Amino acid sequence: MLTLLDQLDKGTLWRSPGGIHPPEVKFLSNATPIGKMPLASTYLVPVPQVGENCTLAVKVGDSVLKGTPLTQGTSIWHLPVHAPTSGTIVAIEPRASNHASALPVNTCVIAADGKDTWCELVQHQLDDLSHQQIVDKVRSAGIAGMGGAAFPTHIKLNPVSEIDLVIINGVECEPYISADDRLMREYSQDILAGIGIIHRLLTPKRIVIAIEDNKPEAAKAMQAAVSQCGLPAGSIRVTVIPTKYPSGGEKQLIQIITGREVPSGAIPAKLGIVVHNVGTAYAINQAVTQGKPLVERVVTVTGTNVGKPGNYWLPIGTPVDHVLTATEFTPEPDQKVIIGGPMMGHALANIQVPILKGTNCILVPSSQEIGSTPEEKACIRCGECATACPALLLPQQLFWHAKAEEYDKAASYNLKDCIECGCCSYVCPSDIPLVEYYRIAKSALKQAADEKQQAERAKQRFDARLARLEEEKLAREAKAKEASERRQASMTGTDKNAVAEAMARIAAKKAAAAQAVTGESITEESSVTTTGSTEVPKGKAAVAAAIARAKAKKAAQANADGTDTNGAETDSTKTDNAVNVDANDSISATDAIAQEAPLSQKDKVAAAIARAKAKKAAQQTDTAPLESTETADNTPALSADNDKKAKVAAAVARAKAKKAAQQVETAASDTEVSNTDVSVSDVSVSDVNDAEAIKKAKVAAAVARAKAKKAAQQAETNAENGLNQTATPAVDSAANVQAVDSTASAETAVNAVATDIEVSITDVSINDAEAIKKAKVAAAVARAKAKKIAAASTESKTDAEIESVDDIQTEANVASPSIAATLDTAATEADAVLPSVGSTAEPIETAPLSSDELKKARIAATIAKAKAKKAALAQEANASSDSSVTND
Repeated sequence: MLTLLDQLDKGTLWRSPGGIHPPEVKFLSNATPIGKMPLASTYLVPVPQVGENCTLAVKVGDSVLKGTPLTQGTSIWHLPVHAPTSGTIVAIEPRASNHASALPVNTCVIAADGKDTWCELVQHQLDDLSHQQIVDKVRSAGIAGMGGAAFPTHIKLNPVSEIDLVIINGVECEPYISADDRLMREYSQDILAGIGIIHRLLTPKRIVIAIEDNKPEAAKAMQAAVSQCGLPAGSIRVTVIPTKYPSGGEKQLIQIITGREVPSGAIPAKLGIVVHNVGTAYAINQAVTQGKPLVERVVTVTGTNVGKPGNYWLPIGTPVDHVLTATEFTPEPDQKVIIGGPMMGHALANIQVPILKGTNCILVPSSQEIGSTPEEKACIRCGECATACPALLLPQQLFWHAKAEEYDKAASYNLKDCIECGCCSYVCPSDIPLVEYYRIAKSALKQAADEKQQAERAKQRFDARLARLEEEKLAREAKAKEASERRQASMTGTDKNAVAEAMARIAAKKAAAAQAVTGESITEESSVTTTGSTEVPKGKAAVAAAIARAKAKKAAQANADGTDTNGAETDSTKTDNAVNVDANDSISATDAIAQEAPLSQKDKVAAAIARAKAKKAAQQTDTAPLESTETADNTPALSADNDKKAKVAAAVARAKAKKAAQQVETAASDTEVSNTDVSVSDVSVSDVNDAEAIKKAKVAAAVARAKAKKAAQQAETNAENGLNQTATPAVDSAANVQAVDSTASAETAVNAVATDIEVSITDVSINDAEAIKKAKVAAAVARAKAKKIAAASTESKTDAEIESVDDIQTEANVASPSIAATLDTAATEADAVLPSVGSTAEPIETAPLSSDELKKARIAATIAKAKAKKAALAQEANASSDSSVTND
């Protein structure tokens, strides 16, 4: 069985799949030798051209010589770009690219000086250079694949695997192009010298120069050069292959020469094969032996609209419009200028673009040669594209997925293996530009891959940053720990004791804070002093005192309820006054407890709601027995003898009103005491000066006004009920002496409540001048309202019209306007409060009261108030014993 090398020596060839035979039309340009073209005035050199981004080595205004490097970089994929001629850098700016999209790329604009002076060239003998030095010289010369792919040559010359076969591609299968044909004819010795350098670097077992059978002159020239070269006999040979497009493709040529197929996604080097173009071999020899960088190449300028078709040495960066002008180009309407051949080339949107390292042809066809672009029609699923595909792909499936922008599915059909030869588009009867769809799909996949790679790099940078920050943190902690250990080692005994004491104080503070939060009682050592350095009672003692007072009030209430309604008015009045005074004193006591231990906002709201509910219950309790005493007989006419009875009834009503007030305060006191669970010994009286004390004063003032209104209303209601009674039991003469009319008693009661509230508020916020002022204003307004009520007391008011708990709470909420506004509006509010109220009951006519009678009523109320206070003091003294409560 023959080996691959034996088959190569015998000239065995294999057939490649697919392919077409388009008209060649090479005769237009291959009949004349390679020519020179006059220098252009301006050269456009894109940077970079091949490889990754690089750094500019020149700036605007620099003078450069031919071959001067314009860029520099360290990446293995970077290829430097050189000045194509001598001149000056006049601009570095974006210019249109040599691409179908004409997207702008960064470009060095060189104004040629016309001298075309070379920079200093360093020539070497091949035997004096090592392998790495040869590769470095090839790389520094910026040599890329000259067949059109422009792959960096130095990478192919330094493969990681062993190379058995090197194929020199001289097929040039694209129609119209003849640059390689003329190069092999005229520079065969230089090409063989370059092949010798490749042989030295790769040391392959065989080198095959492949040429199509439509280039007989080139094949003869290369065969003659092979016979004269110094390579070992039998190691290199010229093989002529049949003409077929695209047999010049790398993978297709390998399959024709060796019969092997390069796997999808793989490179030929994995099979031990490397392919180089004949133009690349020529450039390698120029770079290694003469030190010339790649600054020019052979370009075919052809087409029937060109006056001088042929092949020319064109400097890299020569504008296309300069080339067309020099070749006597005669454009037609809608003229196309194609870079590359008619099969794989692309039409230019702008001819002010440069020649690149991979540009091998400028085609200017006439309308008869190519014709207009036909209209795309629907696919008829004929399968001709699949038959013509040299890569054995399914062009129809690729087309459907590319058109639907399903690029991932297109990639699954090996889209990357498409060489964009154009065979499928050439044979398509529906004139579908299949290759254009594939190019768009490839671009989209490449962009997605680039974005994914950038995201991955960003993630790596982020992870590296987190790791760096963590290392820095650990380093700081370790450094701080070392410093702490050094300090502890250098500390004396006194210093250590000071640190221990400080730590103990911190621990004690934390424990005290935890107790305060959980509501636990703290130890006796945490007693609090006032701002004046005077001690206040402990929290437990204050709470116990408040509870004792509450119990005394309940006992007084029980005694008052047990009093015979036929008893002496004096005793009843004394008892009720005493209870009322005690209730008023309880306000101060409760406020004092609140001052010592400020509650949370939630507890304050709960206490306020409880007090409101207690007031409402007191209203309902007091109104029911009063209504039950009314009779159905309401006689509108009253005699003079009934005058005295009315006054007595008013006094009884006043006593009942005070009793109701006492019940309200008792309920409120119980609620506040139950809510005061937090130890008050943690709080100092100095907190009176803060915003919490001011807020308490405002709320207390509002409550005072509400209580004044309610007391007056209940006094009126009770007086009316007392006057409507048809039968009144005998009253003690002492009660008759102390009786006053309902109007005076209502005013006196309200004044007393306002005075007590004012005193209580003053006690709570004694250190806050602004709070005192607010409280005084509230008390003054309450007294003004009482006077207004007294003036309107002849009119009745039903129990349903008494202010609800919501009204009282609303008045307390709005008790926080500024002091100035309150002072300005106090008089107006006093006059406007409680206008004449309509009544559902019939009005009762009473005799007008004289000023002496009003004065006597006020004096009597004051005396009763004093006696009630005395009784309250006695009750507090005996608060511990619930069974014995004494009434004066």
